[in-house]
Amino acid sequence: MAHERIEIDLPLAKVYELLSNPVDFPKFLERIDSVERINSQTFEYKTKIGNDEFVWTTNLIDNLRNTRFAWITINGNLNQTGTIRFTPLDNGVRTRVEFSLDYRTFFGDPSEELAAFIEESPAQLAKDLEKFKKLAESDTFKEDQPEAEEVTA
Repeated sequence: MAHERIEIDLPLAKVYELLSNPVDFPKFLERIDSVERINSQTFEYKTKIGNDEFVWTTNLIDNLRNTRFAWITINGNLNQTGTIRFTPLDNGVRTRVEFSLDYRTFFGDPSEELAAFIEESPAQLAKDLEKFKKLAESDTFKEDQPEAEEVTA
């Protein structure tokens, strides 16, 4: 399981708005190719790991505005659960985000590529949350244009 936290220099309501729509997850979760809304509670995720395409459907199980957002997999070939918790900081000027993401196989041992994907999840989530922070704080999160690759020194 990956569990990371980050502090965002934006008010809680704004951070919640940006993180409570799974369709936007591919903007900052590098290893998720796409998320499509099926209905208000159900979303279909797609990604490629090694040579295999993984498609899974999740249901929202908790959506407590400005507090917590969570989902579980209901079918597909990859089991993902996630929880995002929001805490106001500095009288509501900043927000702490705690993001937990867990991947598991439904049956048997994972392939070598999938095992590496799962094992690398904590480091990847930390990187993804830094990307979210940059997009959110620069007010470019909602832009639909593709992002240019950044070179960091």
